[in-house]
Amino acid sequence: MNVPKAELHCHIEGAAPPSLVRRLARQHDIDVSEIIDGKGKYVWSDFTTFLKAYDVSSSVFKTPSDYALLAETYFRMLAAEGAIYGEITISPDHAQAAGLSYKSYVEGLAAGIERAKTETAIEGRMIAIGVRHFGSASVERVAKEVIATPHPLVTGFGLAGDERSGHPANFSRAFRMAAEAGLGTTAHAGEFGGPDSVIAALEFLRVKRIGHGVRAIEDKELVKRLADEEIVLEVCPGSNVALGVYSHLRFHPVNILRREGVKITLNSDDPPFFGTTLGKEYSSVAKTFNWSFEDQIAVTRTAIEAAFCDAATRNRLLVRLESAVQETSGN
Repeated sequence: MNVPKAELHCHIEGAAPPSLVRRLARQHDIDVSEIIDGKGKYVWSDFTTFLKAYDVSSSVFKTPSDYALLAETYFRMLAAEGAIYGEITISPDHAQAAGLSYKSYVEGLAAGIERAKTETAIEGRMIAIGVRHFGSASVERVAKEVIATPHPLVTGFGLAGDERSGHPANFSRAFRMAAEAGLGTTAHAGEFGGPDSVIAALEFLRVKRIGHGVRAIEDKELVKRLADEEIVLEVCPGSNVALGVYSHLRFHPVNILRREGVKITLNSDDPPFFGTTLGKEYSSVAKTFNWSFEDQIAVTRTAIEAAFCDAATRNRLLVRLESAVQETSGN
């Protein structure tokens, strides 16, 4: 039974299949042998080596057509697993490192998203992120660039990078600018940082979505606040286990958070690095916590309702979700 799915949290450079990275590495004469093993899997052992492998694999994407190929490949994979919507996190800082302008980067990715949509009917949007350990001036520069160079598929602004670096108060101006420009806002918090990082993101960045957010479970009052204020958590269980935030999926708080009334979604984060896919996230969580088909549909519905897309697109997606449910139940 293929559950219709939706994803809100996936870093596009982190979604590059090793086979595609190898292919482009040969084309651009870049050595990736240190980060991809003989079995075609990424090699890393801790967060630091993961970041290094991520940066090396990202470095093979040099042109708008490289990025178009990456986006098309990923969205086709999502659609093959039953996804009807996906948001990718895009990093203008990575584009700059590759020597691409923000405009060329976005246009390349958009071309790939559109090609995948033509073939599979999947809808896609982009969230541009600032990197917190690059400092507040860098994050504000990204926000200004996104606002000054609007694109219909760039509908969100977010904050990623090392959670232990830079207090959210430092980034409040960037988030205020993004929100005033009509962009949806989200921020990574409560992954390596504890509940305090989630509280600070809510207080200073005024976000209605939190990337990860799972360590809110360590503060009962915060869990109640998330439920009361209908804050949506972009939960990435496979990523959390791979990076050692939790030792095993059965100890992951996703099910408790959901039972406490917190709005949660399931996401793959950096799928090939963590040996996962969006489909695997749904199936492994459902199996571990005994979720029904209806429970999984509710997660997809939460994601669509929280998506950074226009009302007409959201309504179309909800109609698609309901008709898929009816087909499955034989009505």
